[in-house]
Parts: sequence; structure tokens; C-alpha cells
Amino acid sequence: MELSWLMRLRIGAAFGTGAILIGILAWPLAAPAEPFGAVSVAGGAVNLGGDAIILAGLAFLSGFIAYFLCWPYGREIGILAAPGGLAVWAIRSGSMADLIRQNPTLEQRQLLLSALKWEPLFWLAIVAVGFAGVLAARRLLPRSRVEKTNAKANTKANTYLNVAIAVIFSVLIAQFAVRVFAQDVEMADRALGSVVAQPQVGQIVFAVFVAFMIAGFVVKKFLNVGYISPAISSSFVTAFSITTYVKQGVLEHLVQCWPPVFFSNSVVSVLPIQMVAFGTLGSIAGYWLAVRYSYWRKHA
Repeated sequence: MELSWLMRLRIGAAFGTGAILIGILAWPLAAPAEPFGAVSVAGGAVNLGGDAIILAGLAFLSGFIAYFLCWPYGREIGILAAPGGLAVWAIRSGSMADLIRQNPTLEQRQLLLSALKWEPLFWLAIVAVGFAGVLAARRLLPRSRVEKTNAKANTKANTYLNVAIAVIFSVLIAQFAVRVFAQDVEMADRALGSVVAQPQVGQIVFAVFVAFMIAGFVVKKFLNVGYISPAISSSFVTAFSITTYVKQGVLEHLVQCWPPVFFSNSVVSVLPIQMVAFGTLGSIAGYWLAVRYSYWRKHA
């Protein structure tokens, strides 16, 4: 069940569509004013007015185009377009530490973290609009045999309870795995035990992608749930981590004793756009890895 060169071209086309329309052409919408600024709604780089409308339109268009480029697997592959475009922004962005530097006081950081808790929902909405573009394009072409088969399987397997359990388990798996894989300099601290420095962007990309790939694989293998559930969970990991690991006392200690590049937990050092973009891509990869594994077990 190796990927054929044609399938690889389809995947590349989906990524390329999002990367060009969102990642490159729309970069001026998100480009921070500061040289090392972070791409963030809370940080002011992206506003919820005109920027959000234009971004949503481009996400829809990227999914719409990717469906036709990837047909007859447009529904399965076209969803990669929007998160692929956001991934380009996530890589070009500054870090969470850069965002923290702009908010040095305790009060500023409290307001920032309160906003960051729910910012992933915005980026997830952009991913969802991209998927809506895929579904809109599907209406213009007859559904392929692959889509019909998958639709029947999903109808039987994906109960609401399974989806809810999958989201919860994905949050727990992902936040634990990101802590393991997103490593940088770790320093001892008497009050917190240890603090960790801001990981490099490459480390974050690897950590988030692999963490959600594991989550996607697990929920598909044991709950027979698709990639949408772990993708949705990517919007809750940031809120869970801030609520759990950056309580009032912890935040006061960090402000008083450590520079902005240090965090109580490496999950908190991941920007919301990085969490959602690479979390979605990892979820999709984990889902298909589980499908491939089941196929191998059956036919080996």
C-alpha cells in the first residue's frame, strides 16, 4: 500500500494550492509590524474584521481548487490545502517568546494568555472553511467510489460518543506528546521544578505534527473515528495547557524570576496557529497511517 507517484503529486498539489493562496499571496495580511513579531490574533497581527474575511475566502478557494486537482480523492486530500497555507504562516512567524516580550508586565501577560486560550478556535474555523470549499466542489462532480465507500463506513462507525471521547483523548495525548518532543534548554527552578526555554520553530513543527499523528492513529485504531476529531482537539490543547500549567502563582513567579523565553511547560510555547495548522496535518497523517496499518495487518 505504498503511495504512488500520482498520489504524491495530488498531495503536493493540495499543499501547493494552500501554500500559494494563503501562505505566500496572503502573507501581507498576517505579516507582523515588528521584524520578529508573531502571527497572532491576540498579538494584533491579524484582525477579526477584513483580514479574517479575506483569509476565510482564500481558505474556501484553496479547498475548492484542491478538490479538483486531487480528484477522485479530492475529499480525502483537498482538506490539506487550508492548514497547509496556515503552516507556511506558522513557520514564517515569530515565536511565543516574541509575543511575551511585547507584554512584559503581569497584567499584560494575564490579558494575553486569556486571549490566547481561545485563539485556536479562529484558526480552526479557517481550516473548517477550507473543508467547506472541498465539500462545495464535491457537489459539482459525481462522488467517486472511494468517497461512497468511506461515507458508508463513517456513518456506521462514528457515533457522537466516540467523537467526544476521541476529542478528549486527543487533547490528553497531544499535550503530553508535545511536552516530550518540544525540547529545548531546561533549567531547574525551586518553585516550579524546572522551566524550559522557547523551542525552535523546527522543533515545534516536529513536536506538534508527531503528537497529533499519534493521536490520529490512536483514535482511528481504537475508536474507528476519522481525522476530524483530533483536528478539533487541536483548538483545545492551548486552553488546556494555559489553564493547567500557567496558574496565577506560576505566572507571577515567571514574571519575577525568569526572562520571557522561559516557560513552565513547552506546550505553552506553541503559538495557536502552529498548534492548529500542524495539529490538523498531523491528525490527517495519523488517520491514514492507521488505515495503512490495518490494511497491512489484514493482508500481510
